[in-house]
Formats: sequence, C-alpha cells, structure tokens
Amino acid sequence: MKGPNAYQILEKKLAPYNIIMGNAADTIINQDVSSYPIFVIPEEAIALGIPIVEGEEEHSVRIHATTLEELATKNIIQMDKVDQFRDIYKDPSEFLCLLVISGTEFSFVFLPRIQVDN
Repeated sequence: MKGPNAYQILEKKLAPYNIIMGNAADTIINQDVSSYPIFVIPEEAIALGIPIVEGEEEHSVRIHATTLEELATKNIIQMDKVDQFRDIYKDPSEFLCLLVISGTEFSFVFLPRIQVDN
C-alpha cells in the first residue's frame, strides 16, 4: 500500500464487507480451522484461500479467506517467520488481518472490525 491515504482508501473500500469478513473470521476460529484468519485482497484473480467476495469487473473488490497455516504452507510467510507473525497478529475479535496484494507487492494490514450486537 502506497501513499499517505492508502489505508483510509482501503478501509472505505472494504467497509461494506467488514461484517462478512468478521463472520468468516468467526467461522474459521469457531470451527477450529485456525486461530489466525487472514483475508487476501488481490487486485487480480488469485488461487489462494476461499473466495468470499469475487468481483467480476476490473476494479471490483475481491476478498479471499485464508489462514496463517495456508500462507506458511505455500511459503508466502516463511516458516521461520510464523512465530514472529503470531506475535504481531492482533485480536481477531477486534481486528481483521488483511493481506493486500498489489502487483508484486504484499502488505499486511489490520482493520478494526465493525462490532454487531447479537
């Protein structure tokens, strides 16, 4: 993510999907798939994780649900960096962990979750 406003732009772009991502994170955790849900936000179609929002148009939002374990298995996160990643990973009940892919650049970003009263 480049530019001083990139975070705010991303947050605004993903706001309509915040609850969907939060529900997916809860499912990943509650079904004991992983304690570390991660949402991949690629610019282009990608074969990583499970698509939960798949825009058809060129500038549409794409969101794939994955886990730390899948990213480590596919060597996107190096095995020797997994513990370091766990140390910086924020509470998934309060934040969504995003892997933003723009061209050949990868960035991890944590967005606050929108809290919904049940």
